[in-house]
Amino acid sequence: MKNRKREICTSGSARDEDGQPPHLLGRRQFLHLAAGAAALPAVSRITWAQAYPSRPIRLVVPFPPGGAFDTLARPWVEQVKPLLGTMIVENIGGGGSSLGAAAVARARPDGYTILLGGTLPHVNEALFKSRPLYDPVKDLDPIAGLAVVALALAVHPSVPAQNLKEFVAYAKANAGKLSYGHAGVGSLNQLTGEMFKLLAGLPELAQVPYRGAGPVMADLISGQVVMGMVALTSQSLEFHRSGKLRILAVTSPERLIAAPELPTVAEGSFPGLTNQSTIGPVAPAGTPKPIIEQIAQAVRTTLAEPGSEVDRFRLRSQSRHDAREIPASPRSRCCFLDAGGRGAWVEDRLTKVHQSCSLREIS
Repeated sequence: MKNRKREICTSGSARDEDGQPPHLLGRRQFLHLAAGAAALPAVSRITWAQAYPSRPIRLVVPFPPGGAFDTLARPWVEQVKPLLGTMIVENIGGGGSSLGAAAVARARPDGYTILLGGTLPHVNEALFKSRPLYDPVKDLDPIAGLAVVALALAVHPSVPAQNLKEFVAYAKANAGKLSYGHAGVGSLNQLTGEMFKLLAGLPELAQVPYRGAGPVMADLISGQVVMGMVALTSQSLEFHRSGKLRILAVTSPERLIAAPELPTVAEGSFPGLTNQSTIGPVAPAGTPKPIIEQIAQAVRTTLAEPGSEVDRFRLRSQSRHDAREIPASPRSRCCFLDAGGRGAWVEDRLTKVHQSCSLREIS
């Protein structure tokens, strides 16, 4: 093989034996460098994912403190700290979870802003809004399920009712005088409450929307509203057992393992109210798959640790029907949109409630 030589032209410029100035690349050299340059973005993305996380992660809870989402978020961020580092909880309530979820949908998909979402933020925006703030299918990627949560129909202790049948009789005897609170317009809490009104024949039971379940609980205990549609959490159970409120029924398909004394809505002659929702981390669409898998693995590790605060949260909201393992795989969208048929339940109930003209739509 001939050695490549450089010669000095009469013009004084250096050239190689092909007659090309050295600053002009040959075809083979050019292709080599082009291929290397094309590989750089992929390599940098892999290296970036491997280094994740290198700073605190922002976990958006789409409700104020005091509700089921917040109650689950705070022990979970502590439990996954060895795996994901520091996570900072930020409560963004309003719009039945829409405002917080929209903030995450618009965030950079780098794994440093995630949502504690689930059935509610997905179904709410997909079905309830004429001008949605985000597309739950296109703009958010579900990561894994942490817990399944049921709702509770609770009343102030001054209400002389021990079950749903007695409450319906009391409400009819006091038509136009009573109100109930829920976690926000468009929330599953409101949908369940409005469905209860429809099935029980209580059109004059006024609804009072709040920015989350925590404020509902506060006003229910103080007597500002006589009934509340709240999540079944350790806080609501504690208030029930201490006499600060009275839970008449829960929406789980069977009685809860942690509170077997509480009847289900089906036992109270309202099987149409049976429903539960899934809660779990959600990322902006386009988040790198290695990061999605890393967070999902942290969820799987969390679920495998018995006796933790997260485990106790799950057990308090779990019936024998839910004793199976919650799906915890990346992008398990069905876990959020139609786990246990809840998506079909919501759509069916939404249609019926709209027909009764009692669900106000927000834009």
